[in-house]
Amino acid sequence: MYVNNNNNFFHGIMFHHFHDNGIHTKGQGSIDKDDFYKIINFIGRNNILDANVFFEKFKNNKLKNNEVCLTFDDAIKCQIDIALPILEELKIKCFFFVYTSVFHGKPDNLEFFRYFRMNYFKNVDEFYDSFYDFLDKDLKSFFEKNSITIKETKIKFPHYSISDIKFRLVRDVFFTKDQYEEKMLLMFKEKKFNHNDFSKKLFFQKNDLKTLDNLGHLVGLHSHNHPLLLENLSHDEQKNEYEKNLSSISSILDKPKNEIKCMSHPCGSYNEDTLQILKELGIELGFKQIMTIEPEKGMKKINNSFLEIARQDHAHIFKRIN
Repeated sequence: MYVNNNNNFFHGIMFHHFHDNGIHTKGQGSIDKDDFYKIINFIGRNNILDANVFFEKFKNNKLKNNEVCLTFDDAIKCQIDIALPILEELKIKCFFFVYTSVFHGKPDNLEFFRYFRMNYFKNVDEFYDSFYDFLDKDLKSFFEKNSITIKETKIKFPHYSISDIKFRLVRDVFFTKDQYEEKMLLMFKEKKFNHNDFSKKLFFQKNDLKTLDNLGHLVGLHSHNHPLLLENLSHDEQKNEYEKNLSSISSILDKPKNEIKCMSHPCGSYNEDTLQILKELGIELGFKQIMTIEPEKGMKKINNSFLEIARQDHAHIFKRIN
């Protein structure tokens, strides 16, 4: 049976990638439909609230400690093709948090990069080896300098390997976004991978968003461009991210902006500016990415505020099942 740490706080369960025997290939962290059924059964169907019920009970301070909701980030097409039919079969309504540059023909390259490393190499470790060979840089001192960060990240995200954490540090800290993307696009060229051919396979289309809304799922904010470290942006840059995000969802779903009231923080990245901007936009429920307190963000408790509700990564639950 699934219980959270001490079973003493409500939270969300976070999903991203799914695979099947068709167009959605297996990759690091992905699950298939049978795995999804297992996770739902392990949590207990009765403990899973519909998104609108979770939202209303949260606003009225009536959520019980064993109650959870299911959340899906990043507007990834496999969620529509694999997870949605199961959700409809089991009559579970969920939160879908979408970044919106995907609907304007400018998806973030993050998903292309993931697809590339999962499909053009034998495994993720082979990709990491190729990546570091391609960089041809001595990163030993960089990793030593960040050794405490590596340990702390492993505690926060136990489902990440040390290699995963080191790679993310190189991607997010050692390089700027432009520098990292330049390296990856050169690797694409070397492997003859044309990422633009894969947009419809990897991302929601506008009709997918409308379908979710019509079925009673709740669509929420996740920034416009999905920056990896949104907290590093200026106040105005963050405001622009979420104003664009809100306007785009409102336009696609043809509903007033004030009806969109939920969100999740991309990559769990936010700061005081972010929280203030979201409050000003009328957001009433926001999810973070982890199940612990982050003192560096000024947290005093796990569900620290209405914009900092905990989520458990599905990978952690799946590991417990197996």
